[in-house]
Amino acid sequence: MIRIGIDVGGTNTDAVIMDGATVIAGVKSGTTGDVMTGVVNALKAVLDASKIDASAVDVVMIGTTHFTNAVVQRRDLAQTAAVRLGLPATASLPPMVDWPEDLKAAIGGHGYLAHGGNEFDGRVISPLDKEELLGIAADIKAKGINTIAITSVFSPVTGEFEKQAAEIFAEALPGVHITLSSDIGRIGLLERENAAIMNACLRDLSRHVIEAFRNAITETGIKGRFYLTQNDGTLMDAEFAEKFPVLTFASGPTNSMRGAAFLSGVRDAIVVDIGGTTSDVGSLHKGFPRQATVAVEVGGVRTNFRMPDVFSIGLGGGSHVVEKDGEIKVGPTSVGYRIASEALIFGGSTLTTSDVIVAAGRYELGDKSKVAHLSPDFLARTEARIQSMLEDCVERSRLSPEPLPVIVVGGGSILVNGPIGGLEVIKPNHFAVANAVGAAIAQVSGEVDRVYSLAEIGREEALNDAKARATEAAVAAGALRESIEIVDVEDVPLAYLPGNATRVRVKAVGELHVG
Repeated sequence: MIRIGIDVGGTNTDAVIMDGATVIAGVKSGTTGDVMTGVVNALKAVLDASKIDASAVDVVMIGTTHFTNAVVQRRDLAQTAAVRLGLPATASLPPMVDWPEDLKAAIGGHGYLAHGGNEFDGRVISPLDKEELLGIAADIKAKGINTIAITSVFSPVTGEFEKQAAEIFAEALPGVHITLSSDIGRIGLLERENAAIMNACLRDLSRHVIEAFRNAITETGIKGRFYLTQNDGTLMDAEFAEKFPVLTFASGPTNSMRGAAFLSGVRDAIVVDIGGTTSDVGSLHKGFPRQATVAVEVGGVRTNFRMPDVFSIGLGGGSHVVEKDGEIKVGPTSVGYRIASEALIFGGSTLTTSDVIVAAGRYELGDKSKVAHLSPDFLARTEARIQSMLEDCVERSRLSPEPLPVIVVGGGSILVNGPIGGLEVIKPNHFAVANAVGAAIAQVSGEVDRVYSLAEIGREEALNDAKARATEAAVAAGALRESIEIVDVEDVPLAYLPGNATRVRVKAVGELHVG
């Protein structure tokens, strides 16, 4: 199978072409202001480098920051109605209660409370009131809103109320976009509701972005299938991505970590992905990023959909280097994709970390004579500062004293020279485009997150049920059934709930079925 993986970053758009498990070619192309031009350029460059005809490409996988940036920058967001089913419970905390005011204003702040919802064991809080929902639909129509997020209490246990409400709204408001929280989030009402609302407000943008990606792929003559990578390191097809753009959040760091695992052959490690502006740090467990177990903030909003436990620091190949009062400061500001014109080694006027590394003789890039004036003492202190920043972030990512190796990837990896904090450093082949490799090798996943009453069903039966549901979810998403394996199982007793309640989360992954 000939696959192309693309990862769109803030500085570069990286692309690789692979035949099975072999990387044939990898390229880096500058990210453009409109992003799409950068994708087309990267596609054409990697096809040229590989000498493979576009018609031979079976699949294209793309990782993008489009939707994350839209939320962070408060742009291109649709007016959205947030409908919660849970009265008479939950009334004290209305929808979007914890949102930043500017983001809430960007989508209109339209929140509605209605009857419905379930207890953790499926018992009904209150029955659905059709007339109540039709009244809400009339108000939504009067306001000209075309996007609805529906959240019901404990809908991951049973999503029937959400589905019934969706049918009522779809009939009353033809053509409306509807997002169900049970399709996205995990246990945890407010965080799951936030994720659903965020997804809903991105629906219009997702249609335009994905159509643009399709056009970019078509322009290069590729006729293979098109997928987007999601934030757990797996794939979703373009149609699914249009419905659930929020699942692309943090797909970039995830791709890098998956690519690092693949290129190095190491399944348990700390990964440091150094780009032009930031370094993303996280841990690998069985070849997949360790998932965050707490609520993750996106654009100032708490969510609980699956996200890798990754954090970023302002250190990259384009980071500014400034000396003030004898202290060396590195980052967080960066020249980003303008490094080729603004760094000293390229004739610019901004001192960057890349300039320091070249001046120190550790890498050949640009014109070394333009940094010959930097003193050995200054270089040594700057390198020490970079090393200290790397050691701090690696230590922060460690959860045990075990001497895990550190896999360093990304174009900014030239900043690393030798061990970090006494830990072995691995720089695999094609490290500069590990993110694109991660996109190209992405698998298909299915996940289940449910609460079981062990007073009614035994632990083993509960686990087996969750594994079967996760497997079917993976098959439904496009995984080859015979390739599916269970990669993550988590069960947590909920002492505060009756009936010996236990929360079970299971993740299954498999190879993409292309047929």
